[in-house]
Amino acid sequence: MLRLGRLEFDCPAVMGILNVAPDSFSDGGRFTGLESALRHAEAMTIEGAAIIDVGGESTRPGAIAVNAQQEIDRTGPIIERICDGLDVLVSIDTSKPAVMRAAIAAGACMINDVLALQADGALATAVELQQPVCLMHMQGQPRTMQEDPRYDDVVAEVTQFLRERVAQCRNAGLGQDLIIIDPGIGFGKSPQHNWELLGNLRQLQDIGCPVLIGVSRKSALGFITGREVGDRLPASIAAAVMAVQQGAHIVRAHDVAETVDALKVAKAIIDSGNH
Repeated sequence: MLRLGRLEFDCPAVMGILNVAPDSFSDGGRFTGLESALRHAEAMTIEGAAIIDVGGESTRPGAIAVNAQQEIDRTGPIIERICDGLDVLVSIDTSKPAVMRAAIAAGACMINDVLALQADGALATAVELQQPVCLMHMQGQPRTMQEDPRYDDVVAEVTQFLRERVAQCRNAGLGQDLIIIDPGIGFGKSPQHNWELLGNLRQLQDIGCPVLIGVSRKSALGFITGREVGDRLPASIAAAVMAVQQGAHIVRAHDVAETVDALKVAKAIIDSGNH
């Protein structure tokens, strides 16, 4: 059982992706309507998602930036509907303090921030809200991060960044029991950087926080397989299973049912090998 503040759920857990932005890289525009978004959230809940991660702004390279009010208008109504009608936890995928506050007020109970609370006012807001937060590593900015990512030692540098962010959050008043860490697969990393991070996830465990991995349908999988975004399910499942074998606690996924089943099998095998 994974405990994050007042929340608890089975581990490994699947976080279902609900993009309500029109330009998200995989499913942009499919769930911008309130009813279609709610139906998708309900389907993912039935399929076994422990968390629904609602995002109102795409972070793919080249995506158009939106302001806080646009994000609130996109995410607030669906968060309210999910929290009113479904038995599932809701996370808000945002870096903006105003969006964090609005989402938590609407019923969300987790913040997933690709900027690791580095935006102006974000850390203070997270301390004020006292909800679980996922801190992600990213080199550069979302719109340009994939142009020429470089590291001397990607595993060491990402681990050090996350260790420092956790310490800064704790010093500011956010308890370690509220912090999740994410190495940011595909965020300012080449395919080889991603493989190195996934192959060395256990180094992140020394930080003392649960690890979240988001690799579903990402371009690194296409680089290896030659498959387009919609044909990357087998590759996504393989990466998810390997991540859990390396110690990941939460897997963020588009294809919830398939990922849940795969991780149940992976967990049974891993647990059997520990006896």
